[in-house]
Amino acid sequence: MFATYLVVIILTSAVNGLAALANFIGHEYPKSQADKLRVPRSWMRPLGALLAAGALGLLAGFAVPVLGTLAAACLVLYFLGALCAHLRVRDHQLGPWAVFFCLPVAALAVSLVYHGT
Repeated sequence: MFATYLVVIILTSAVNGLAALANFIGHEYPKSQADKLRVPRSWMRPLGALLAAGALGLLAGFAVPVLGTLAAACLVLYFLGALCAHLRVRDHQLGPWAVFFCLPVAALAVSLVYHGT
């Protein structure tokens, strides 16, 4: 079980950390998504900070398990908010969103099972 926990947490942390980095450096993909979803570009860095906090929180869960569980839960809520943003503008191209959503769901599930919280 630890191997599954390790892989899921590291993969989820890496993907969200890279997404945060893309927001921080002003990569074109997050900017185009913000424009499509009618989210102000000024929100890109704060949203990137939330992703970075989630990624770091997942890794902190190795030392303090409750932090990892909370970080995973917060990332799930973050991506539920992203789903609302997509649906608000009637954007039904949800493939990338589904990948980003499923990873923290998996991280939350393995965290709850592994730590029994």
